[in-house]
Amino acid sequence: MTQQDVEMAARHGTGADGAGFYPQPRNGAGGETLDDDGKKKRTGTVWTASAHIITAVIGSGVLSLAWSTAQLGWVVGPLTLMIFALITYYTSSLLADCYRSGDQLTGKRNYTYMDAVAAYLGRWQVLSCGVFQYVNLVGTAVGYTITASISAAAVHKANCFHNKGHAADCSTYDTMYMVVFGIVQIFFSQLPNFSDLSWLSIVAAIMSFSYSSIAVGLSLARTISGRSGTTTLTGTEIGVDVDSAQKVWLALQALGNIAFAYSYSMILIEIQDTVKSPPAENKTMKKATLMGVTTTTAFYMLAGCLGYSAFGNAAPGNILTGFGFYEPYWLIDFANVCIVVHLVGAYQVFSQPIFAALETAAAKRWPNARFVTREHPLVAGRFHVNLLRLTWRTAFVVVSTVLAIVLPFFNDILGFLGAIGFWPLTVYYPVEMYIRQRRIQKYTSRWVALQLLSFLCFLVSLASAVASIEGVTESLKHYVPFKTKS
Repeated sequence: MTQQDVEMAARHGTGADGAGFYPQPRNGAGGETLDDDGKKKRTGTVWTASAHIITAVIGSGVLSLAWSTAQLGWVVGPLTLMIFALITYYTSSLLADCYRSGDQLTGKRNYTYMDAVAAYLGRWQVLSCGVFQYVNLVGTAVGYTITASISAAAVHKANCFHNKGHAADCSTYDTMYMVVFGIVQIFFSQLPNFSDLSWLSIVAAIMSFSYSSIAVGLSLARTISGRSGTTTLTGTEIGVDVDSAQKVWLALQALGNIAFAYSYSMILIEIQDTVKSPPAENKTMKKATLMGVTTTTAFYMLAGCLGYSAFGNAAPGNILTGFGFYEPYWLIDFANVCIVVHLVGAYQVFSQPIFAALETAAAKRWPNARFVTREHPLVAGRFHVNLLRLTWRTAFVVVSTVLAIVLPFFNDILGFLGAIGFWPLTVYYPVEMYIRQRRIQKYTSRWVALQLLSFLCFLVSLASAVASIEGVTESLKHYVPFKTKS
């Protein structure tokens, strides 16, 4: 076998006999198996990646889909869900190909979304990408804190109504629940990285299926019982439910909520970095994306359509708060507990890229600083504490919790996060990297089609962001800090 044959085999992923050719793993100083980049051998599979995706996607966004469908109606609502699903799957597949620069088996790994942008688009676009990504990640942490507190308060209300009667005043302040959620996150934030979160993501994914199924089941039961609300082809009616200006603002905000419900592209590269090879990581990630998006879209269609059927144009912002917290109260309790448990995991999935960014930068800047690099063993060496990780991650959780307490606006916050994150992170950067990677010439039919897709998504994101800001402005007019009740 000549040197030329070896090089050709390496490029095409085959050996001299046509068998699979892959970089051979190495052993570290401690005997552990290392990957081709010298890091600990990755063990993620299509199932763990799918669990991470489902944990990230089926979050608080699913709870607002009935409300979103009510703003858009029977025609535009389900159609919008399907369109966003197709766009998310397509652009996520483009993004999965950007994990490695060059050959998909032997090329240089891009460990983060920003690494991929830097590799394909250059450093000038890295700054804007970082702003969009990390603002959205921080915002998601804030949004999940708000949602978890609402669900925790819902458990209190359900038990209160059951014990004291439906006429009792069972409202409770959300602040206490936000603080408790924050304390729990301080503990879980000490898990070093995504690889250590696999079990938490699997538990969270099970929880998301559970409460989504309960919401769908209760909506179906309400519809069958004949207590469903008034529905129309165009959603909320002008002059009956809303005025003309509100119709426009709320419809645009609904688009933002749906975009948020599908947001996970910002952490796709980080999830892909947990996947083992062979096969090539992009192949595994595309399968995981298909499984994740298909599964979540099925749940979203059921939650949105059955929720709208159950409540009609008066659908609540959070579907699980619309059943009156009456009987069966234990089922409402269980659903809301599932939401809280799920959001504990989802919060970590979205926060890990933020944690890793600062800690990686600090390790490069001060490689010999014990505060930055030293791991202190605890519990007979089974758990390790790093002082930088302890202080920085605790500070992050505290700040996100305070922001949630100060801005507890569920639908408005979800719509805004979806709007500012969807176009740049889910569409623009993946499309631009794909064009650069495949060397697609300007003004060709494929180039025009990709740019048109990006431009239309930009218009939707811009309109949704403006509508969400208008919603927050209206909410602030009647808002008293630290006095929000559920």
